[in-house]
Amino acid sequence: MKKAEVKNFAMPDEVREFPKGKVDVIKVSGATVGRAVLEPGWRWATSVKSCEAAHFQYHVSGVLRIRMDDGTEFDCKPGDVSLLPPGHDAWVVGNEPVVVVDFQGMINYAKSL
Repeated sequence: MKKAEVKNFAMPDEVREFPKGKVDVIKVSGATVGRAVLEPGWRWATSVKSCEAAHFQYHVSGVLRIRMDDGTEFDCKPGDVSLLPPGHDAWVVGNEPVVVVDFQGMINYAKSL
């Protein structure tokens, strides 16, 4: 029988810092969950042309604009849940930091930065 597990982002298993942001990573029963804090001015395309990871995320605060490689563009706001396939760019809109909790795409996110 599996045991219950509880973890908290206040004590992450790993912290990955990068220009204008960071990701706190916790591992729970084999799953990797990340909380990203992205400061105003952060944009994925400044690191790579297009993100090739899929993301399934809950948007806690701030506005994150997404542009898919096919040109589709939309904003994710607090309370939204987004499922993003590989092939997108994203950036912070406005002066409020973006906080997202990602349940799928954080295994290798920002490891090479």
